[in-house]
Amino acid sequence: MKLIVGLGNPGAKYAGHRHNIGFMCLDRIAQDHGFGPWKSKFQGQVIEGRFGSDRVVLLKPETFMNNSGQSVVAAAQFYKLEPENVIVLHDEIDLAPGKVRFKQAGGHAGHNGLRSIHAHLGADYGRVRLGVGHPGHKDRVPAYVLHDFAKADQDWLDDVLRGVSDGAEHLARGDAAKFMNAVALRVSPPRSGTGDRSPKEGPKDKPAEKKQPSPPKPEAAPTPAPEPEAPRSAMQKLMDKFK
Repeated sequence: MKLIVGLGNPGAKYAGHRHNIGFMCLDRIAQDHGFGPWKSKFQGQVIEGRFGSDRVVLLKPETFMNNSGQSVVAAAQFYKLEPENVIVLHDEIDLAPGKVRFKQAGGHAGHNGLRSIHAHLGADYGRVRLGVGHPGHKDRVPAYVLHDFAKADQDWLDDVLRGVSDGAEHLARGDAAKFMNAVALRVSPPRSGTGDRSPKEGPKDKPAEKKQPSPPKPEAAPTPAPEPEAPRSAMQKLMDKFK
């Protein structure tokens, strides 16, 4: 069994923020796989579901980002789960927009939601790092993550949400490699063929060169008819007999 946690801040005014991409992922998983309804529990919103025989619990803490650990540890203790069976989905400013990485254990890299989870649960949980890009200077980070995704971000964001949803069953089974492959098929689908030409369009043939007509063969000259012999005299005929 896995506890999959999406980080964010509760309330409609935060719903479209970059900081809430974890919430967005869980909403997409629940929608695509027919989980529901959400219930209030563990200081958050909880929903249970299955991928085949694999049971999974989705949790969206409602303690606000900086106190996410309170909700996560309450759910983990209730289901008697070790930190290794907890997976946290969160925004990552150190990854380019649309990039996704899986990491088991490690530091919190200054992320306030992860910092709180570290304090309550330890550092051995898994995390799915969802790249949102960096504003360019550390002083601009708070305003950047607490702001809606731009319209230009919608295409790659939708690909990421679909990819995470596609791979959720692999997260539930503990197969991080297959999860990442499912995400990659959405955000970096394989291309059919190379170059700009459409796959259905074959190489263009050069127009066939017109063959010049062969010159007519000269007609063979007619064999000349043998000339008629001149009439022979009686003396010539007699001499022929003695040759």
